[in-house]
Amino acid sequence: MTTHPEDGFQLTTTLTDAGEARIRIAGDLDWDTADQLTRAAAACLGTAPAPRGLLLDCDRLTLCDSLGLSSLLMIHRQAGEAGVRLHLVNRPAALQRLLHITGTDHIFMDAAEGGTATGAEATDDDATG
Repeated sequence: MTTHPEDGFQLTTTLTDAGEARIRIAGDLDWDTADQLTRAAAACLGTAPAPRGLLLDCDRLTLCDSLGLSSLLMIHRQAGEAGVRLHLVNRPAALQRLLHITGTDHIFMDAAEGGTATGAEATDDDATG
């Protein structure tokens, strides 16, 4: 388990029994912290063997600004390049709204559910199914 605390922002990285990497995000994902998430995800994706999936658990995410969104988009691209499925789980309503307003919500729909996982209703079970 890896933890990166900074002014209330915290990332906790674990490996699930199913071989998926999980990064729990707590605090604001913004100008000051987005690079930390991008680096943590890149470290997970760079392991050999690569994880079966990458779960970004947003349950404790309190804010996501434009740089936070940019980080999520970069991670999505990196995961695709690595052949790893990315899941945004436990999305708060504010994050779902940001994805919808920016037209990026379709990018983060859960492929395991045929694109039906939306917002806060996406649970850990949805992401690992």
